[in-house]
Amino acid sequence: MRTFLIVAASTLAAAITSASAQTSPAQSGPQNPAVKASIVNNSDAPVAGANSFTRGQATSRIEARGYGAVENLRKDHTGVWRGMAKKDGQLLHVSVDYQGNVIAN
Repeated sequence: MRTFLIVAASTLAAAITSASAQTSPAQSGPQNPAVKASIVNNSDAPVAGANSFTRGQATSRIEARGYGAVENLRKDHTGVWRGMAKKDGQLLHVSVDYQGNVIAN
């Protein structure tokens, strides 16, 4: 019986610890800043990370920044969508990272 109580108490303590770990606050730093608008970048270079944008969403973000004729858009191994687009008559390399930053070079 005593062993049962020890095991039960240990299991309860583990469950409480696990529950409190799940409710801890999010990090408050620049590790994963959100982009508040589609026309504002928070980085001058694409940021590597797990990108949840679909090809269509990445294309829409690029077009919202004034680019047209988006082509060859592919997600690379770092999670950045990369392709080509036209702006002011020039064909440029463009990228969209997981934060929504649209970078042209």
